[in-house]
Amino acid sequence: MKITVSAHQLSVGYNKKQVVEEIGFSVCAGEILTLIGPNGAGKSTVLKTLSGYLKQISGTILINEMDAGHIRSSDFAKQLAVVLTERIRPDRMTCREVVETGRYPYTGTFGILSEHDKQIVEQAIRTVEAAAFAQQDFSATSDGQKQRILLARAIAQEPDILILDEPTSYLDIHHKIMFFEILRKLAEKQKIAVILSMHELDFAEKISDYVLCIKDGKVQSCGTPDEIFTPDNIMQLYDIPKNLYEKYFG
Repeated sequence: MKITVSAHQLSVGYNKKQVVEEIGFSVCAGEILTLIGPNGAGKSTVLKTLSGYLKQISGTILINEMDAGHIRSSDFAKQLAVVLTERIRPDRMTCREVVETGRYPYTGTFGILSEHDKQIVEQAIRTVEAAAFAQQDFSATSDGQKQRILLARAIAQEPDILILDEPTSYLDIHHKIMFFEILRKLAEKQKIAVILSMHELDFAEKISDYVLCIKDGKVQSCGTPDEIFTPDNIMQLYDIPKNLYEKYFG
């Protein structure tokens, strides 16, 4: 299977101050890699670096077998879509118009959508069950609705790689299940490589092909859900005393 995105001896951080070091992984088309670990471990920093928002301190990121630093921004935008925790604040845009911005890498200078572009936007909106509020002002929707619209925008981009940072933090249980079901289908049917962070370990165990554990500035372990989600691993990763783990998870 073709490797879509990989990291080799990658170190990430801010202003040359290292946050996480020695990161290595490969994600193939159709696979989901989930980053887990304590708050402040550096998961978001890793995702922002993979997305191009931050420059790596050292190491290499390969996107479709090319060094990410050598890919033109216009091509990068077609290959990789991002849903980060920071909220965008579009001025007087409807939800549909926000989704339409996902087609801008394809529309040229004036951003005029073709009928084909409009069909892709409409399908993306239906995929996330957002048709009922697609004409509403984006700024007037709930946090959960915003998150679904941002996912629709990413889907409309038709990427090879989808990166998401804690994407279900604002969703109720129905829409969390729907959201993860969409991600699994995007991976399996459209062969998108998905990399995300989350705290919902029960969902991570069910939807992930591989799990990367980050703690204390390093990758603690990486493996399949069966390998990662053992009591000893989770207690160590989150510093949970054995008696409390057994009380709540045993």
